[in-house]
Amino acid sequence: MTLIQRGAATNRGPSIKHRVQARFDAVARRPRTRQPDDPAIRGRVRPHFGAVEALPLATRRVASVDALRGFTMFWIIGADGATKALAEMLSGKGTILSTAGKIIGEQFEHAEWEGLRFYDLIFPLFIFVTGVAIVFSLTRLVEPESKSTAHWRVLRRSLLLFALGVVYGGVSESWSDIRLLGVLNRIALCYLFTSLLFLNLRLPGLIVAIVAILAGYWALMTFVPVSGIGVGSYAKDANLANWIDAQYLPGRKWNGAWDPEGLLSTLPAIGTCLLGVFAGLLLKEPSLQPHQKTLWLIGTGAAMIALGVLWGLQFPIVKNIWTSSYVLVCGGLSALLLGVFHQVIDAWERRSWATIFIWVGASAITLYLINGIVGFKPLATQLIGGDVGSFVDSNLTPGAGSFLAHAVGLLLAVALAGFLYRRKIFLRV
Repeated sequence: MTLIQRGAATNRGPSIKHRVQARFDAVARRPRTRQPDDPAIRGRVRPHFGAVEALPLATRRVASVDALRGFTMFWIIGADGATKALAEMLSGKGTILSTAGKIIGEQFEHAEWEGLRFYDLIFPLFIFVTGVAIVFSLTRLVEPESKSTAHWRVLRRSLLLFALGVVYGGVSESWSDIRLLGVLNRIALCYLFTSLLFLNLRLPGLIVAIVAILAGYWALMTFVPVSGIGVGSYAKDANLANWIDAQYLPGRKWNGAWDPEGLLSTLPAIGTCLLGVFAGLLLKEPSLQPHQKTLWLIGTGAAMIALGVLWGLQFPIVKNIWTSSYVLVCGGLSALLLGVFHQVIDAWERRSWATIFIWVGASAITLYLINGIVGFKPLATQLIGGDVGSFVDSNLTPGAGSFLAHAVGLLLAVALAGFLYRRKIFLRV
């Protein structure tokens, strides 16, 4: 994705390239030539540091970014389980309904190895939105003389989120039972390294970084020999990323010998976050009209999907090792979704339908932690009683009880998110 368009300078003011570069110059404390009517040099912005969720209510917000984050978390905290239960309810109800249920159910299961389903998009979509949020939190929050402070705060937040990830995975007296790399840990690492790149590189440097990350990961996976396997293998349990986890990743692994959030595969995940940074820069560009931003997001998203599918012919699309083709396809789909959300919510200002998503997005990490530690569905089961679920299953159809429990749990999560949003209570990592 690129934000530079040749010949973009018109009578409306400085070009896109100049405006974007101006922000990087300010962040990186590098001198530049003053240009007339450049809004990037009009005064100084009061610093305010956002968390990983980047949701300071006092600053100007982009509702579509909040809503897309909430859309992602909505599936994680219960909508996925309710949809799976719905698929079970449709099973055995005739050819058409049974086929629909089977298709829906498959989309809410991870691909066993190669391939992409809707459920495989959720995690990279959240990381993509984290990259978008980095732009909105850091470009207006960092003054030249406070760059070192920005680095320290980014590091502190990353370490705290990483520690929460370790606790979330389960603390044990035995080192071998502690999972060091999980979902929150990967988010922390992506946030850390993407923020550092964003703070210290100009736009051309970021473009070089994303190319180097994706191409470099492909080269490592393709040309570095694996003991007992050789080179160029991307098969399960027979590739460089899995081998490195088995040899060098301490503690408990999700799949026994290796982890889908493992060591080497974190590198291309940082690339996913960088794609979000480019999307965030596009959304912040004042010289573009909202519909132009939408077209850029949709156009570049479609191009990334096409490139990822073509690359996938040689370097398969695999979530478990976060292949470069997977980064491009998921990044493209994320850009398409952001483009749609931006057009409807920001350009057309039709926001009422997204209220729930905005609530959830404002407390995404909080809801994720509560759901993982306590669980909204178990809480709902306690409220409605296990007998209610059995009664619904026996009198309606199998799966109805599970659907009811997930639906009630999801309502509890949304109610909590709405309460926190109205009271302006947010977990700051």
